[in-house]
Amino acid sequence: MKILAIDTSNVAMGVALVEEDIVKGEIVTNIKKDHSARLMPAIQSLLKDCGVSPHELGLIVVARGPGSYTGVRIGTTIAKTLAWALKIPIVGVSSLEALAANGRYFSGVISPFFDARRGQIYTGLYRYNDGQLECIENDRIVLADEWARKLQERQERVLFIGSDIALYKETFQQQLGGFAQFAPPSLQLPRPGELALLGKNKEKEDVHTFVPNYVRLAEAEAKWLAKQKGENKYGDENSVSLNDLK
Repeated sequence: MKILAIDTSNVAMGVALVEEDIVKGEIVTNIKKDHSARLMPAIQSLLKDCGVSPHELGLIVVARGPGSYTGVRIGTTIAKTLAWALKIPIVGVSSLEALAANGRYFSGVISPFFDARRGQIYTGLYRYNDGQLECIENDRIVLADEWARKLQERQERVLFIGSDIALYKETFQQQLGGFAQFAPPSLQLPRPGELALLGKNKEKEDVHTFVPNYVRLAEAEAKWLAKQKGENKYGDENSVSLNDLK
């Protein structure tokens, strides 16, 4: 089966073509340019270079978030459109899980993360067990220093993975000391090939009911709910989590 993987959930944009367990091709960029204008040309170029027709695809795997609201929406919209047009299944994989896969050979726990602004990060906690990536702390949005304190209580080595390491490295080092390990630049970006392989064995989803995982609400939703509660004090999508409005 030929699998197309799509990730536009953050600044890095990635697409990959995987057949069985072989990564046939990947395109990854880490530049601040409009994913909506670049994603389809990247997919077309990848399929053309690999000599594959869209109708040969058997599965679409997409990074469903968390991450940039706009980025997640672009990736999932195009993935759903392709799956519907080609009449093939779709699978969603956590954007953080895909990033955590870069820590395959690390013996401790893995904390992939994306900057969520205002001192917050999107993160979760993962570990490889017998070659299988397991989630041991669900994806969330949390203050970086709070997360660091939580991890310090575990008293075990933590590998931090993400392109925003420079923003939070000092925070993690102060709390964790030698337990804090940091992925090198070559492993800080999610690999769409890993995304495809992770999605290969996950449960297929109905294209019409498939939804992203934003972790927090979009700005318009947040403002509307806050207004209903008489608490219209949230300025933008980066200030409100789902837990804030429960």
